[in-house]
Amino acid sequence: MFKTSIIAFFLVFTTMLSNAIAEDDAKAIDLTPYKGKVVLVDFWASWCPPCRESFPWLNKTHSAKSGSDLVILGVNVDENKEDAEQFLKENKAHFKIIFDTKGQHATYYKLPGMPTTLIFDRDGKLVHQHAGFKTSEINEYEATIDKILAQ
Repeated sequence: MFKTSIIAFFLVFTTMLSNAIAEDDAKAIDLTPYKGKVVLVDFWASWCPPCRESFPWLNKTHSAKSGSDLVILGVNVDENKEDAEQFLKENKAHFKIIFDTKGQHATYYKLPGMPTTLIFDRDGKLVHQHAGFKTSEINEYEATIDKILAQ
């Protein structure tokens, strides 16, 4: 029952978010500064339990892959930036955070749920998308990252 409620909430949220701004206001994240790097973009919100769960793993991955060609960007989709900042006081991010309070990036990428992870190859091409986060699937996430880094 709880899982069904969470899924329904995410579907409603995603639909509301995608309708919140016009398609022509949607915009991609500028990956130009990261040309030649693999970029993992994690869309998250302060109210999202799986997003909270993913933060320690994102920090660990950022530290473990420092010196590699992996860049991690966290994109917060809270409408109220203060909610995100409060979350970040309690859950330090060791990677760059982008605030998407108007939902422009979230709309552009048509997120299927929260959190959503996008991975771009060294040419800036989207090569992987994953919605949700489960600690039981960390090995799969890491294998995907390593495979893309090896290309």
